[in-house]
Amino acid sequence: MTSRRPNILFILADDLGWGDVGFHGSQIATPTLDTLAETGIELTQHYVCPMCTPTRASLLTGRYPGRFGAHATVPSNKPVLPNGYHTLATVLRDAGYQTGLFGKWHLGSDAKFGPNQFGFDYSYGSLAGGVDPYNHHYKRGKWSRTWHRNGEPASEAGHVTDLIIEEAQAWLASRPADAPWFCYVPFTAVHVPVKAPPNWIARYDEQTYDDDPTRDESFKAYAGYTSHMDAGIATLLETLDAMDARDETLIIFASDNGAIPNCDISGVADYPGDQQGMPLLGSNAPFRGQKAQMYEGGIRTPTIVNWTGTLDAGQIDHPVAITDWMPTLLALADATLSVDPMWDGDDIWSLITADRTEPLDRELYWNFHANQFALRAGEWKLIARGEVLTPASCELYDLETDPYETRDLASDEPDRVQDMLARLETHRAMDYTTVRPDV
Repeated sequence: MTSRRPNILFILADDLGWGDVGFHGSQIATPTLDTLAETGIELTQHYVCPMCTPTRASLLTGRYPGRFGAHATVPSNKPVLPNGYHTLATVLRDAGYQTGLFGKWHLGSDAKFGPNQFGFDYSYGSLAGGVDPYNHHYKRGKWSRTWHRNGEPASEAGHVTDLIIEEAQAWLASRPADAPWFCYVPFTAVHVPVKAPPNWIARYDEQTYDDDPTRDESFKAYAGYTSHMDAGIATLLETLDAMDARDETLIIFASDNGAIPNCDISGVADYPGDQQGMPLLGSNAPFRGQKAQMYEGGIRTPTIVNWTGTLDAGQIDHPVAITDWMPTLLALADATLSVDPMWDGDDIWSLITADRTEPLDRELYWNFHANQFALRAGEWKLIARGEVLTPASCELYDLETDPYETRDLASDEPDRVQDMLARLETHRAMDYTTVRPDV
């Protein structure tokens, strides 16, 4: 192991489901991710938020998104982070890291609230949400055109996945050998609109995935989009090899939330360009639920940690969360904050390296849309709905015996429901404590 502080490559897929990767048995080819999982550590209970903005806020702050206001718990064009907030990128930069973001920001669609204002030396991609892969436009309206380079409008031809990879590759290749870096690559793949280069879709021509031709065509496009992203990740790894930097680089891969199983035309009609409905898309099997839901399929996603020469291959089967990465990575980078971080996450490096069997004594909390909530405590998970939460609004699952959430035990465990609901309300009381005054 090198004594130098590690480079950090954090790759975040968009809407990729648990069942959409080869190492989980998918029919979609993901050889790069499969190899990273085989030679690295898979976090089998890595939790994110049920949608894009909240997951990104948690990654870059180590805090639950509700702390920043109700708008931070849903996809947001409004700015999420207060001006001057100490993000993961800010603290790493101040500790001597070079920082770059390539892809989707979605924490404020105005450039004055973009990545360059929150710790990134270099940024490129969409300031808003997912975009059409070819015209690079978000939904019609004020924030349709936010494709940028360092906050300035950018206009290039090409598929969005290729452009993100090319920009990240060039940035990486130009890094000086004597300085560590943090490279954050939040893809727009495999978010709708789903459009893959024809040669990638053609790789699935010889197979039939559904008897309905329209569903079959839809899945092949999704599979091609996923495999295309996987190949882009391979390009980044080849760049690290060419730089002789692979042994000095910690690689983390995750998805921001679960997949959607389909998308009718209404789900893409607001995107400029030629759009069509997609009746068969991603899979969260064997878990229940999907994107925008509190069930495991919406918030448990494929996650890999890989560091050649430092981490032995294996699995960690204990709950960890997207909020854990900021305290973990800053400790690894020997970077400290000058203010109280108020983190909701924990440093999980000892779990990853020293003892992969000892679970952390902690609770996990979710606030989605300010009317859907969840709490995981040990193997128990409570889901509650409504602005005023009562036991009648709750579902309760024992994930140890029922990881697929088939048996709601709320009526069988009223005391446990009351206790977990009270603990959830304690977490909820800490929401909206760091809200921008202009939102």
